[in-house]
Amino acid sequence: MAPIDPHSFTDSSHPLTTHVSLSLYLDFNASTIHASALLTLSSPFSGNLSLDSRSISIKSIIDPQTLTPLPHSVSSSPDPIKGSEVVVVLAGQSQILILYSTSPSASALQWLSPLQTFSKTHPYVYTQCQAIHARSIFPCQDTPAARIRYDVVMNVPSSLSAVMSARHVRRRLPVLEEAKHLDVLSSVVWCGEDRVVEEFVMEQPIPPYLFAFAVGELGFREVGPRTRVYAESAAGDVLDAAALEFAGTEEMIKQGEKLFGDYEWERFDLLVLPPSFPYGGMENPRMVFLTPTVIKGDATGAQVVAHELAHSWTGNLITNINNEHFWLNEGFTTYAERRIVEVVQGADIATLNIGIGWRGLNDEMERFKDNLEFTKLKNKQEGVDPDDVYSQVPYEKGFQFVLRIERQVGRTAFDEFLKKYIATFKFKSIDTDTFLDFLKANIPGIEKEINLQLWTEGVGIPEDAYEPVSAIYTKIISLAEEFKQGKMPSEDEVAEWKGQEWELYLENLPKSCEPSQVVALDKRYRLAESKDYEVKVSFLKLAISSKCKEYHGEVEKTLKSVGRMLYLRTLFTALAQTGGTEEKQLAKQIFAEARETYHPIAQGVVESILSKYI
Repeated sequence: MAPIDPHSFTDSSHPLTTHVSLSLYLDFNASTIHASALLTLSSPFSGNLSLDSRSISIKSIIDPQTLTPLPHSVSSSPDPIKGSEVVVVLAGQSQILILYSTSPSASALQWLSPLQTFSKTHPYVYTQCQAIHARSIFPCQDTPAARIRYDVVMNVPSSLSAVMSARHVRRRLPVLEEAKHLDVLSSVVWCGEDRVVEEFVMEQPIPPYLFAFAVGELGFREVGPRTRVYAESAAGDVLDAAALEFAGTEEMIKQGEKLFGDYEWERFDLLVLPPSFPYGGMENPRMVFLTPTVIKGDATGAQVVAHELAHSWTGNLITNINNEHFWLNEGFTTYAERRIVEVVQGADIATLNIGIGWRGLNDEMERFKDNLEFTKLKNKQEGVDPDDVYSQVPYEKGFQFVLRIERQVGRTAFDEFLKKYIATFKFKSIDTDTFLDFLKANIPGIEKEINLQLWTEGVGIPEDAYEPVSAIYTKIISLAEEFKQGKMPSEDEVAEWKGQEWELYLENLPKSCEPSQVVALDKRYRLAESKDYEVKVSFLKLAISSKCKEYHGEVEKTLKSVGRMLYLRTLFTALAQTGGTEEKQLAKQIFAEARETYHPIAQGVVESILSKYI
């Protein structure tokens, strides 16, 4: 066995899956999907084929040509990270048909009861497959090395509608014949009068982690020729605010095309999810998923959209071959995002972005000081859950490396290189060495100017990294220094500040301050009540570490109202690591009460924080 991914049972000597056809019956009452998956391999195969699965109940695996059962086994004790290995014995087949059901505890799925939605009357379900959770929706070779096309027939309640990271084909009535392979369902159930079928197709090869759907009572607003914003139709205010926040999306797409080449995915739609969504955004092709916390009312939330848009080239077109090379996705995308922001919103805003990232990168060096492996761009993840070591390092150190190359060769030459890189490797999954070989071949002598091995395999932040320079950045850092001497910024000094300026200021204050100083700062500028969650959470982190117990109520309210892991990780870590007995007890109490409102991935991350520090 020669694994190609530390997080997958996929064997490099086996043919990879190229296409998946899924029939899905969504049972909201049981929080379960009854399904069939037809997997097509790149070539016929004889021997034991390994697939990934997690918490999936397999009914049978058959040869779709002869309809005869195929011998198979499922590992008796699941690996805590990779899940269960499914081994199918093949004798020259190139297709297998798997009949199965998901579990209510599927790690990619969050089923929301009506009371957890805006409408309070209809349920909702959505997926989050990155990094290794597609295997909880369908058995597959769940590695970015196995790029797949797919089509889906999805049977849902007729009161709801579905969206996917794929082209919508049609909405129609169910057909009796479709239920024949779903042996847990009768045709009568499949064709219930309260059911409808939605069809989707993805014609471009994507890594499995980009498989995504959401089902609920959805509405939308048109915001551009290629873009709609979707959200729960009952959340009219959210839809209207999102349409305003993201009104400039088409301009960003055009700028992206100028920088990186044609936009290959046809549509760039946006779905604003319920508050439990665990990430800021997820770059699912054709249908980006967003947390409602990015709607800030001042268009700065569009920077998250710029990041997810940039993934349309770096990440979705060119993908890391596995999570040990995650920086290839995120470092390039962070660079591309800031180039788009620079054109659309101005150089000062882009520099503030870099400054916030620089502060975050330095904080991650502190977080991983006892595990320096994860300060490397190219790192070893055997036996490591990628959700546990998710950090800003691949984003910000990766960005710094890409920027270092641009600074060496000049922007014009680098832009030409970047377009050639994207054109050469589009729809491929690559590793760090492949990128470095391409870099050296196309920019001869670059290895003499930049220590490429130090940047990709060395720990910490290289000395030739770049701390940003601009008048506004320098002023904010200087005001943060003055706070250490007891001087608060005046109202004139912060009159023009938006969320990003405040975030940069707060992140550059001491880890803890005199409680009276913290309270006075909040009394003047109402930071704990900010509608910008980056500002609110940065302030609450400072309040916790400064032992300001009067903010415990606001911390609890925040942790019970959002499920974005960036905020959960920050505040639960502050309570559990820097807090005393009272704060540790508060962390346990909040999680016990809020746990079921979090996505399963977020639940696991908070559990690991609490088990580490309490």
